Amino acid sequence: MKIEINKLTPKMFLELYTSVGWEPPCVEQVEKALENTIATFTVNDEEKAVGMVRLIGDGSMSFYIKDFAVVPSYQFKGVGSLLIDALEKYIRDNIPSEWAVSLELISTKEAVAFYKKKGFEERPCDWDGPGMFKMIR
Repeated sequence: MKIEINKLTPKMFLELYTSVGWEPPCVEQVEKALENTIATFTVNDEEKAVGMVRLIGDGSMSFYIKDFAVVPSYQFKGVGSLLIDALEKYIRDNIPSEWAVSLELISTKEAVAFYKKKGFEERPCDWDGPGMFKMIR
């Protein structure tokens, strides 16, 4: 399997997004989202995209993991770890080494154990409040 950075197309995005059962946005919204993304990461098996994640944020103090999706038949086969590792390496390679930055996400209940294994803390935690989420329509 091969990881690619900034090669995610709207078509690939929509295929991966719907592969995990999510209701897709329109292609114009996907195009705008990709245009405003710091970086995208895609895992390919041969020529087939089997996983993706987008990195959004301010490029300095705060980064956010968005649209992390792995085709169900490829889950639990290391695809997610490849994506997270590449994303974290990208951040480290693109900020000064003395900077501390926040890397955040909202997890599905099923993925909490995966993220904890990768060093993420659950919110709420003892020293901070809970992660928050709101959809605006």
